[in-house]
Amino acid sequence: MKFRYFFSGILFVFVLIGQAQAWDFNHVSFKKADSLAMANRGASLDDLPELVYNLTNSLETDAERFRAIYLWVCTNVKNDYGLYAKNKRKRKRYQDDSLKLEAWNEKFKKRIFKTLLKRKRTICTGYAYMVKTLSQLVNIDCKIINGFAKTSSGNPEDLRYPNHSWNAVKLDGKWYLSDPTWASGVQNLDNGRFKFDYNNGLFLAPPRLFAINHFPLEAEWFLFNDAQPTFTDFLEAPIVYNEAYKLLTEHKTPQKLYNEVPRNYTMNLECLLKPNINPKKISLDIDDGVSNKTVVPDNYIIKNQILYVKHNLTKYGFYDIHLSIDDQLVASYVYKVKRFSEN
Repeated sequence: MKFRYFFSGILFVFVLIGQAQAWDFNHVSFKKADSLAMANRGASLDDLPELVYNLTNSLETDAERFRAIYLWVCTNVKNDYGLYAKNKRKRKRYQDDSLKLEAWNEKFKKRIFKTLLKRKRTICTGYAYMVKTLSQLVNIDCKIINGFAKTSSGNPEDLRYPNHSWNAVKLDGKWYLSDPTWASGVQNLDNGRFKFDYNNGLFLAPPRLFAINHFPLEAEWFLFNDAQPTFTDFLEAPIVYNEAYKLLTEHKTPQKLYNEVPRNYTMNLECLLKPNINPKKISLDIDDGVSNKTVVPDNYIIKNQILYVKHNLTKYGFYDIHLSIDDQLVASYVYKVKRFSEN
């Protein structure tokens, strides 16, 4: 299957939950915060209090201050794929030796922060640490959330241990989720080069969409109480790409990546669009292993901001099916169309 790449003790916390999502702040203009982040582009990390002062001193609200900090980190700190790859190799090597693994983790942690402060290059832990540290300097309650994350190129073996970190931030009494690593840009896995390409959809991201490819170690950080996914649900869920965060609040159906269905089955896709998103084009890219074609679905409608897509699968076989909205790749699924007699 061919999929596009994208990035890649118990503590009781009382979490105020109430559909905490970015449009809670539609009444707030982030124009000044964004301009301050851009004006300080290239600033060093030698004096963090001074950096935070320059980013936030003239801003009025915590939402604006957090925005300036978050945007600055996402547009100034590079993802270091070499560092990530080395850590992955070492963790795999020591996975059956807890003492060596613990020693490596401690050694690697020091290297992460040294590389971050000196070269402004890091991996997810460093991104989350920097957002938290800068936020706390202006008394914004911000936490590092550790857990599992899936990428389209991921290997199930990568999910034996927690492999990702992101942030939760408290603004106006509510907790919100953001992923500065995935928001910062694109890593070319062929040559290891990183390109800044900020994705605003991962700023105060919709929790239910976020949960499709983020699984926190502590369940309260899903930020919703009902129908929390199990780890099996997480592993089996469809692939949702970074572009989805720009367009969707929630991906509803199908709930699994791999689906076995009979011939002439009508595939049903449902996504809840963000407010004010009015797509002009919906398309399906269908790959049967021999040929690839892009088609308009047999039927689709938008009702109450829910996009309903229906498409008939008329022939036997395996299909990789990719949903795009306005030419932005949103999600991928696998369908095996089989005869009823198959086991």
